Amino acid sequence: MIKVDARGLDCPQPVIKTKDAINKGEKVETLVDNKTACKNLQKLGDKMNCNVEVMEVDDDFQLTFIPEEELVTSSTTSEELDDTGDSGGKVYFISSDVVGEGDQELGEILIKGFTYTLTEIAPKPKAIVFMNDGVKLPTLNDEVIDNLKILEEAGIEIISCGTCLDYYGLKDELAVGEVSNMYTIVETLNNNPVVTV
Repeated sequence: MIKVDARGLDCPQPVIKTKDAINKGEKVETLVDNKTACKNLQKLGDKMNCNVEVMEVDDDFQLTFIPEEELVTSSTTSEELDDTGDSGGKVYFISSDVVGEGDQELGEILIKGFTYTLTEIAPKPKAIVFMNDGVKLPTLNDEVIDNLKILEEAGIEIISCGTCLDYYGLKDELAVGEVSNMYTIVETLNNNPVVTV
């Protein structure tokens, strides 16, 4: 068994170190000190075809990754890791709480209209990624939050950057979607067609 102590490491190091260990083909035990890292590692285990056992040890989380029969190896491509079965939906990357760089009030109106329209179109997006000022939308903007909840119920991933939420002090305000890490965000953007808003 490979043991990874990822306590105190900044995102995305716990994910990267654990992924490298899993790629060696053995059972892996990772120790992290927060729930966000724990959730990110559980998602990694799912993508890498591992059974994941989680146990709380004192104030930490111990995750054990047990590879299934067809273990994902280091030669596996990123496309093979993406086992969503999606039929080509796009990923929308939103880094502002408005659309465009003109008038602020107009930008706020446009972002509300944009997220509403996403609930009505087909095909639906695969995911929406929020970074920088964009994380203010799934935390502070009630109309946008309502639209995002509809999208999430339809199976669209709503992903917010944990570092950005921490920077703005908004992690506890997240009303829809999941807190994610830079590794997962870059992997999502890298493996799918991306639309920047």
